[in-house]
Amino acid sequence: MTTEFQLIDKEAVKELHFPNAEVLTEKQAIMQRMNDLDRALSLGNLEHGKIKIFFEDDISKKSIETTIWGVTDSRVILKQGLVIPVNRIHKIV
Repeated sequence: MTTEFQLIDKEAVKELHFPNAEVLTEKQAIMQRMNDLDRALSLGNLEHGKIKIFFEDDISKKSIETTIWGVTDSRVILKQGLVIPVNRIHKIV
C-alpha cells in the first residue's frame, strides 16, 4: 500500500491544499489512526523520534518523515507550525 505514496520534504506541506473529505472509510481504521497519532505524539515529545505520515492532498498521495508536535481532533501539528488535517491521513508508522 505505501509504495503508491511519494516521499516529499516536510517544508513542502505548507504549499499543499487539502480537501475536507475523509480518506478512510472504515470506523476501525479511523480509530486506529487516532491511536497511532497519540503514540506518535508521545514518541515525538518524549524521544523526539521521527515517524512517517502517509497522507493525501487534493492531487496525490504523499508521505513525510517528521516529528509530531501536537494533535487536535482535526489537525496534526508539525514543526514550524505546519499542519496536516487528520482526515487526510491514511497511516502513521
